[in-house]
Amino acid sequence: MWRFASLPRAAFEVVAAALLLGLAGYALQGRPDLPGAPRATRADAARVADAEIALRAKFGDRMGGAQQYLIAADGAMRAGVPAAAIGFIRRGLKDYPRDPDLWLGFGNAFVVYNEGQVSPAAMFAFRRAAEIAPLHPGPPFFMGLALAQSGRFNEARELWQQLLARSPADAPWRDELEARIAELPA
Repeated sequence: MWRFASLPRAAFEVVAAALLLGLAGYALQGRPDLPGAPRATRADAARVADAEIALRAKFGDRMGGAQQYLIAADGAMRAGVPAAAIGFIRRGLKDYPRDPDLWLGFGNAFVVYNEGQVSPAAMFAFRRAAEIAPLHPGPPFFMGLALAQSGRFNEARELWQQLLARSPADAPWRDELEARIAELPA
């Protein structure tokens, strides 16, 4: 406080004007009665990323040249930086444009980036993965998961039931898929 007293008069006036301007702005626009809107922490984002990565490993093939990009993207997701994950996968898609796992990871990264909402970019990525590998279980599963997270339960159920109908009885993802279908609201 005493530091301001030793300022030259012109500097003191500038500081005082800035403070008064800030107070006036708060008086006009401030809303202390509004509840807070906490954001997800990096730890929350890392938990989501870990769950998504584990599911993708169950539903996908983790071999091939595109693996390096998925590993980098997984690290970015765990660090809570889905935008970086999108960048890593985008680079991978330049080198491996027909890799369904990269397209699947791309769609998942967009869903995480958009805080669980399905964006047109995510839908495009899931559809592209399904075009490249129509029998791959990942695209319909993760597209359904994204739809369910967005509240589009009927669309998710339809995709998952189609996947369940064509899945072998001993498929490693079958139990997970049945559990997800059972969890969907009616």
